[in-house]
Amino acid sequence: MMPRRLSNPSFPRLGPRSAARAGRVLPALLSIVLLLAGCSSRNNNGGARQAGPASPVSVAKVVAKDIPLQVKAIGTVEAYSTIQVKAQVGGPLIGVYFREGQDVRKGDLLFKIDPRPYEIAVSQAEANLAKDQALLKTAEDDVVRFKGLVEKDYVTQERYDQIRANADVLRAAVKADQATLDNAKLNLDYCEIRSPIGGRTGRLMVYAGNLVKANDSTPLTVIYQISPIKVLFSVPEQNLPLIKTFMAQGGLKTEAIPGNQTAPVAGTLTFVDNGIDETTGTIALKATFPNADRVLWPGQFLNVVLTLTVEKNLLTVPTPAVQTGQAGLFVLVVKDDLTVESRPVEVERTYEEETVIRSGLRPGETVVTDGQLRLVPGARVEIKASR
Repeated sequence: MMPRRLSNPSFPRLGPRSAARAGRVLPALLSIVLLLAGCSSRNNNGGARQAGPASPVSVAKVVAKDIPLQVKAIGTVEAYSTIQVKAQVGGPLIGVYFREGQDVRKGDLLFKIDPRPYEIAVSQAEANLAKDQALLKTAEDDVVRFKGLVEKDYVTQERYDQIRANADVLRAAVKADQATLDNAKLNLDYCEIRSPIGGRTGRLMVYAGNLVKANDSTPLTVIYQISPIKVLFSVPEQNLPLIKTFMAQGGLKTEAIPGNQTAPVAGTLTFVDNGIDETTGTIALKATFPNADRVLWPGQFLNVVLTLTVEKNLLTVPTPAVQTGQAGLFVLVVKDDLTVESRPVEVERTYEEETVIRSGLRPGETVVTDGQLRLVPGARVEIKASR
């Protein structure tokens, strides 16, 4: 006899499909049970979140400083004075008394034109003057002599009037001769061309031996006065009220930084144009520099910094500390427990590598300057270095 199979109603027999379904469901149920167990374990520990490792950051202090209020622009150097040397009389050029690019002083001889024709003109003018002066003396003596004769009725009044008129004509001729002589002497002086200013000569345009014309369009050379020297630059018209206000209190310091030079050259603002350029909305300014060491050169482009004033006790942080978020500018502040707090700030302006904070921070607070990308509010930090 075959043994009878026992059946248990609490454990029903599973078919092939039910067994496969159970094989997929049981692992998921097991994961849920383990997750609930972990949550229960954290709840039993008081609900505290396990803190991650501290993030290394660089920090700096919020500092109150005196910060200059400045306007920056691009400027062009121009000579203090520019003189085009031209001949005022014509003739052969017989002498050049300087080298190209040489420094000359006021009154130094530069060129000489053949003076012989002008010396002859002076001699002729002197001779004419001497002749007319002799005739005038005779005519004046006749006036005196005929005056007594006309009073005694020895000569007619008409004759006396002719003698006086002749003396007046000769007196006018003497004045004309003197003017001609003065003009001849002036032309003779023009044969020597001297420097009207102290400065540096440019290229020589006409060499000795050439025939020069009076007031020719081509100058013989050009002289630049470069000590002192000027720098021309333009700033937006919005800066004009501040410039006028602070300029009335004294000369405004202006610094020029040419090329690769790091040390600025100091000068003073000396000119504000009398109108605003309507096409660009800017106003032209000029600053004067002593330029004793010849660092600045005409035609040179450079950076210009105009200092209007120095503002006292402004809150500053290193510029990298200021970040931009969806709500605007913010700074990560390190609290006493070495956790960070996101603080919205208002920025006034930047100066070199620092940013002036209008509101949002207090002096002495510590801000993060490097490593912000790894941080969220409440995160712990490890300070690497401070400024």
